[in-house]
Amino acid sequence: MSTRARNPQPPRWLDKLVERFCAPHLLEQVMGDLHERYYRRAEREGDAKARRMYWREVLAYMRPTIFKRRSYQYTKPIFTDMFRNYFRIASRNVYRSKVYSLINVLGLALGIASAILIFTLVKYHLSFDTFHSKASRIYRVTTESHREEISYSGGVPQPLGKAFRNDYTFAERVARVFRSPDRLVSLPYSKDNLKFQEREGLAYAEPEFFDILDFPLIQGDKNTVLTEPNTAVLTERIAKKYFGSKDPVGQIIRIDNKWDFRITGVLLDLPVNTDRRQEIYLSYSNLKDESAWFASDDSWRSINGDMHCFILLKPNALPSGVDKALPELSKKYYNEHDAKIYRFKLQHLSDIHFNPDLGGYVAKKNLWSLSLIGLFLIITACVNFINLATAQALGRSKEIGVRKVLGSGRKQLFWQFMAETALITMLALVSAFALAQVAVPYVNQLFGIQLRINIFQDVYLLTFLPILLLVVILLSGSYPGLILAGFQPVLALKGKLSQKHVGGFSLRRALVVTQFAISQLLIIGTIVIANQMRYSSQADMGFRKDAIVMFPVPKKEKSTISTLNSEISRIAGVEKVTFCSHAPVSPDFVNVIVRFDSRTEYEDFDVSVKVGNDQYVSTFDLQVIAGRNLHPSDSVREFLLNETAVKKLGVRSTNDVIGKRMWIGLNDWEGVIVGVVKDFHNKSFHQTIDPLCITTSNDWYFNCAVKINPANLSPTVEAIEMIWKRTFPDHVYEYDFLDEQIARFYELDNMILRLIQAFAGISIIICCLGLYGLVSFMAVHKTKEVGVRKVLGASLQSILWLFGKEFTRLLILAFVIAAPLAWWVMSNWLENFTYRIEIRTGIFVLAISATFVLAMITVGYQSLKAALANPVDSLRNE
Repeated sequence: MSTRARNPQPPRWLDKLVERFCAPHLLEQVMGDLHERYYRRAEREGDAKARRMYWREVLAYMRPTIFKRRSYQYTKPIFTDMFRNYFRIASRNVYRSKVYSLINVLGLALGIASAILIFTLVKYHLSFDTFHSKASRIYRVTTESHREEISYSGGVPQPLGKAFRNDYTFAERVARVFRSPDRLVSLPYSKDNLKFQEREGLAYAEPEFFDILDFPLIQGDKNTVLTEPNTAVLTERIAKKYFGSKDPVGQIIRIDNKWDFRITGVLLDLPVNTDRRQEIYLSYSNLKDESAWFASDDSWRSINGDMHCFILLKPNALPSGVDKALPELSKKYYNEHDAKIYRFKLQHLSDIHFNPDLGGYVAKKNLWSLSLIGLFLIITACVNFINLATAQALGRSKEIGVRKVLGSGRKQLFWQFMAETALITMLALVSAFALAQVAVPYVNQLFGIQLRINIFQDVYLLTFLPILLLVVILLSGSYPGLILAGFQPVLALKGKLSQKHVGGFSLRRALVVTQFAISQLLIIGTIVIANQMRYSSQADMGFRKDAIVMFPVPKKEKSTISTLNSEISRIAGVEKVTFCSHAPVSPDFVNVIVRFDSRTEYEDFDVSVKVGNDQYVSTFDLQVIAGRNLHPSDSVREFLLNETAVKKLGVRSTNDVIGKRMWIGLNDWEGVIVGVVKDFHNKSFHQTIDPLCITTSNDWYFNCAVKINPANLSPTVEAIEMIWKRTFPDHVYEYDFLDEQIARFYELDNMILRLIQAFAGISIIICCLGLYGLVSFMAVHKTKEVGVRKVLGASLQSILWLFGKEFTRLLILAFVIAAPLAWWVMSNWLENFTYRIEIRTGIFVLAISATFVLAMITVGYQSLKAALANPVDSLRNE
């Protein structure tokens, strides 16, 4: 018998194959089973059959449960168990310290909720008009008027768009669009002749407008919808409002009871994040119906803020090159003098929403300031957490000592505390999200916007929240975690740890000072803004604004105005009635060029024109300081100037202009200056008083102003409404009080005030929670000291002062830091107002006093509790 037969061996290459594919932890067992069965068969049935069966068995082991696994698959259960244990212990600690955990969750929730709201609000504004597919190449042409001062306008002369299209090759598309707000739209062929007063108005647009901006049509062809005269497109919302379920295409709408337009298309509803709010677009060729001269190619000197020109640059065109070429446009279409005055520049689409000088809604610096407030609130909330955590650290010293004795390392203890921080922060995040959802409707109402917080549909918010969560966990938990993990076990178990082992007072003092410096900064800011808003609403504007109701005059025929005047004047409670273009202060104004007396050249400044009848001065209580009031007239014959206009004309005294002739506007309206009125504010306190003239003209009486006796306000307004509806049955009646119109000048400022008030309140709450944590820490640390002092005869007042003096110093230090910073910030903010308050000492005194009262209330409870404690209990262990 051969050696091989006497000592059979399995094929070596098959063993190597098994070693290659088998998982290491199963290899010994698998190889043992294979070899045992092989030797048994070889002895019983022979080597050849044993080898064949060995083949089959090796192949049978080629299944997923035997394949090699990566090492992490075996360590994962250990890793998971470790963190599961961390969170189990964390949940027990959170449950055990209910008050501590509740304060932390509340503080972090308030900070995180504020951050979520601010992030959503900032993101909303930054998203304006970013949805256009060609946004990077879209520009608007703007106007700079270089006179004594440079003025800016988002509008341009009406012919500029056509000239740019013909004279330059920079643009792929050029489109003119003219906004016309507050228009009457009626349905002449509807059953009830329905009428709608559209506050946002309408717009005359060239067809190329829809090639530049992405406002897609769901019905109609964008290349043809507005090419024919008397055609219009509506948004889907307006179409449903007017026609319900009917097909709007082919329907007729009537504008101001004068012009009919046929609907040729329907636009998809406008996104909420666009500055283009008009939902009715009319054929641009019908602009001549509004004003033939304005729509002509000769109206270069008429700069209207509602006349916009949009340009889609070619891919290879540079905006800097266009800006360099635009001065040639001024030279070509203006005389030498005017070419130096009127200059045009491009404004990128992304800048329109953020440039207040050119009609933008909000400056980006306001958004960054809001973001900074959000960051401050997060920092304040994290500081609050750190203060509370370190205040509780001594109470957990024996727990840490036992864990270290049983083998826990610093790393494990650190991550154990970070797990507690993560659990509390996640609870705070859930609470913050709920608070933010509750607050969103109030924010929307405050700003008149449509914010939504939907984490599953907002990829930016979905990215922001995990990052915010991670940042808060790291900021809040790192320092307390390192302190706890660093306890020495011997000292911890003997109870010999002192304040120096938990970071001492130095860091906590710095944190409390930081918290209250932020709070006092917000408090001072709130007081300054509130005082400026009060000043703006209560200061003398140079005319009467109370109990004056304003309403439109759709028809300006002399007989209609005379009849309306007579009927309203007979109403009990009506004191004065005047017909005018605008009130003395108005967001709508007309600036015109002026030529004085025998001077051959126009002045280097424009004058603002107010048109009103002979009752205008008395109705608004304007003061005539030289000459006389206007005489009744249907046309421009006489002028009243304000003091600023007289100064601009360069004459020696107000009497020197009386009896002199003056020409205003492009049509050279001629009249005699018959009087001078004392300066009054014709714009908000943000702006200076303009040179101004008042004259008469029936064609410009767009509004009627009625001074009412406040005692009969409601019945008088109702009586005026009845007369108005009887006089103008084809129009929609709307009225407004003058003081409410003025209040709208400061809407954005009042919004900022309310936001800062809310965030200041949140900051104060968080700070008080942090202060509560610090006084808790002090009460624990000073327990024996208080006991000794009481045994030695210390009074209750002296014990309370022991706690109070520490916080008094911290608050004074916070005030010293916050006061100059607040003064600098608010002085810069007040620069936005030409007429403003002074930041006086009283504002700072009020801020520090309010902070002291809140701090003392917070400190008082724990201080009193420590002062009234039985000294026997605190000294028992000594």
